[in-house]
Amino acid sequence: VAFIKQEALEKARELKVKADEEFNIEKAKIVRQETVAIEAFYQKKHKQAEVQRKIAQSNHINKCRLKVLQARQQVLSELLGEAKSQLVNISGDRSKYEGLLKDLLLQGFYQLMEKEVKVNCRAKDVDAVRKAVEQANEVYGKEFGYKVNAVIDEANPLPEAGAGGVVVGAHEGRIRVSNTMESRLDLLSEH
Repeated sequence: VAFIKQEALEKARELKVKADEEFNIEKAKIVRQETVAIEAFYQKKHKQAEVQRKIAQSNHINKCRLKVLQARQQVLSELLGEAKSQLVNISGDRSKYEGLLKDLLLQGFYQLMEKEVKVNCRAKDVDAVRKAVEQANEVYGKEFGYKVNAVIDEANPLPEAGAGGVVVGAHEGRIRVSNTMESRLDLLSEH
């Protein structure tokens, strides 16, 4: 009877040790799984926080860029407004204005590349434009070997309220190069 009892106690001890081992293995496995899950959860939270920080930083940079662009646009608008108010003074200095007219006509000749053109200008600029046409024709003739027959259209002058400049046209006005002071400033403001 003692032998059987001894065998039963040893068997019970073995079962208890085996059960404790399995319990510890299972407990370690669960702890490991939960640790990994907690680490993954906090890693996800960390990534979300990092993404939120980057979004906030990007929004801040964009707001700053918009402020800079708005300030730039405001300065450009003020500058263009001031330039428009100063346009009428350009034709005051005759010698500079005649040189400018020559350059504007020459540019029109180059763009059109036609032998016959019509030039529109303000009525008070007709004499200056005649002189500028001759000068522009000299330069154009040297480069292309022929002169442009430029006719000043006195029947259709540019408005006197304008700041000056010329409109060069060809093919009965179907092709036109507007080189008035206002159109030049508008061209500048677009870019």
